[in-house]
Amino acid sequence: MELTVFLAVLAAAFMHASWNLLVKLKLDRFLSLFLLQTLMGLMGIAMLFFFAWPSRESLIYALASGLLHTGYNIFLARSYRDGDLSLVYPIARGAAPLITLLATWFVASEQISPITAFAIGILVSGIWLVAIGKAKSLKLDKVSLFFALGTSCFIAAYTVVDGLGGRVSGAASGYTAMVFILDAIFMLVAGFYVRGPGILTRVAPFWKSGVVGAFLSASAYWIVIWAMTIAPIAAVAALRETSILFVILMSAKYLKEQMSWMRIVGGVLVVLGAVALRLS
Repeated sequence: MELTVFLAVLAAAFMHASWNLLVKLKLDRFLSLFLLQTLMGLMGIAMLFFFAWPSRESLIYALASGLLHTGYNIFLARSYRDGDLSLVYPIARGAAPLITLLATWFVASEQISPITAFAIGILVSGIWLVAIGKAKSLKLDKVSLFFALGTSCFIAAYTVVDGLGGRVSGAASGYTAMVFILDAIFMLVAGFYVRGPGILTRVAPFWKSGVVGAFLSASAYWIVIWAMTIAPIAAVAALRETSILFVILMSAKYLKEQMSWMRIVGGVLVVLGAVALRLS
């Protein structure tokens, strides 16, 4: 993987970790996702004034991405409600790169080297160790498992769709803007259906924090879509999950969380996997 792409995706992972850890919205997960997605849609509209529009061929990908992101948001919010986050998170985030790898192989016929596949395996193993290292119990009910695996499937699906869509768009930034806009439209519909029109007044007081979170989230995924037009989709998908390493480092510094031996070993594996991806 080229150094520029490698560093850019690591920056995206850091942004993703930052908004998840530092942006406090004091809203339930669904309302938080609704607010962020809506604000990202407004950012997408602004982006189209500065960047070239994507090709017509890519619009079907953007439309599919919008639907998949809405499914992801609904499943993510539900999985957080029903399951232990320390177990739901590694399943949702750790399984997604592996599913993405299989999908790009079978659906997109994208070939990767054995070294890249090995690097992805090391990195994903580290993700699981880091996340499970915080778990107090390894029990997981069927409902939580269903929504966690569903979330990972949605992550893998929209990653592959956006990787392919960005490539055929001829304008990765314009395609990203269109994805943000369609994501917001579908999330608005879902929000009105689930919570009613009053959802807007419930999230409005938190718009300042929402803007910060939306900016970081949008910037992170913008970088990821651009990176997938240059590097293998599966490799980018795995590398962006290094965000979990940034999360535990920030948690240790700002939240004074203890570092178990399992999380330390997992962190080392994440670093080794990332280095292997850079060299592959």
